Amino acid sequence: MIVVLSQGCAANFGDGEKIARILSQKSEVTFEFPETNPEAFFLNICTVKGNAGAMKLLRKAASTYPGVPIYITGCAPKDFREEAIRAVPKVQFTTLAELEKDPLFIDYLGNAEQDRTRISNRPKSPWSNANGLKKTGASASSAALGVRNVLRESPFVGIVNIEEGCLDACAFCSTHLVKGRLHSFAPNAIVDQVQALVDDGCLEIQLTGQDCACYGFDIGTNIAELTQRILTHVNGNYRIRLGMGNPRHVLSYQEALLDCFTDDRIYKFIHIPVQSGSENVLKAMNRRHTARDYATLAHAFTERFRKFTLSTDLIVGYPGETAEDFNDTLKLLKETRPTVCNITRFVARPGTVAAHLETSKPTHPESAKNSAHLAPAPLAIPDDIKHERSAILAEAFQHIALENNCEWIGDECTVVTEKQGYRAGTTIARNEAYRPVALQGTFPAGQTLRVRITDAEPFALIAKPL
Repeated sequence: MIVVLSQGCAANFGDGEKIARILSQKSEVTFEFPETNPEAFFLNICTVKGNAGAMKLLRKAASTYPGVPIYITGCAPKDFREEAIRAVPKVQFTTLAELEKDPLFIDYLGNAEQDRTRISNRPKSPWSNANGLKKTGASASSAALGVRNVLRESPFVGIVNIEEGCLDACAFCSTHLVKGRLHSFAPNAIVDQVQALVDDGCLEIQLTGQDCACYGFDIGTNIAELTQRILTHVNGNYRIRLGMGNPRHVLSYQEALLDCFTDDRIYKFIHIPVQSGSENVLKAMNRRHTARDYATLAHAFTERFRKFTLSTDLIVGYPGETAEDFNDTLKLLKETRPTVCNITRFVARPGTVAAHLETSKPTHPESAKNSAHLAPAPLAIPDDIKHERSAILAEAFQHIALENNCEWIGDECTVVTEKQGYRAGTTIARNEAYRPVALQGTFPAGQTLRVRITDAEPFALIAKPL
């Protein structure tokens, strides 16, 4: 048995499932930490917010099953590789591209002395026989019987990676150092993959990548055109969740994308990370969009569609962030009123521009206060200030999210069950706006129910089946 464990974003989980499908040619594959000795671990790690989570997973695998080969894939920049080798000297590194290019790599499993650190070209497409995907999938009824022809973590969720890399170079981001420039997969191959997953019983299709908003810019198309192509050619009972996209790209086809959401097969959900409400900080981050760009998009979606779910990301404590900069972020949060908001305290990633900013010192005190985007860079923000600012944002956001969710109370809607809830005897489902809906009772995953919303919390709706 081979263990594949993924962390981080949907794109990374999508890559993890591809890796599992390749490895399944050799052995049984599981996505859970095993109770008995496996043949090998493949840790598909995420280091976007630092190395701690990935290192914890690596140490757990190495200490629980000493001697079992461990291979690391995913977002593994140079500093993580060095730390991982110090902790587990025999750990080995590979990539999805390497495995797709050379499936015979699986014959080397079990040889922990074999040096498998290589650099390979990206795969040309996510669609290949090596991935174990079939263009003629089983009927949807097979999923109801628990049968899956396409190996994945959830029988009812199909993760489809539509691109890799991006067209930006954000100063704080280490992902682009690993993933590189944008490489979009062919639209026809993506449509085929979606159809196979729907045929195999998937009720939810997640289109994902490092930056879905720039999908197709390298091949003369965009995600709005891709989405319409899927809706036109893929038959079946499913909904599409669009992945994260940077604001500046979405602006170029805003109206076409808005039109996509008029189809009931698209979740009324969009993830547009702004990161800061301060124009000075956005310049320092090299984000290449303005706070107004994000606000324009936020208003366009939430004003056109009733109870639309807007998701965004905010970073606090970026080097040089002043009290005024932070207040601009707080004001933008209150203006655009997202229902989902990932608030992160800045952590410098080695090798990034932001890491140099954090360790630099200003030549004049006023440069730290008023010129975050000018050289020389200001000092790092103290941890206590980061914690204070993130707490203020979190409190404001939770108040907004609760008000947004309370607008659903009394409504009837259709939900699809997803998993058991964190509270005993509850089930989590998703409604048409991709909001989590907590149901009292235990229901199997993949069940469609009609419910009435009876209450709301900041992070979920509360409902009763009709």
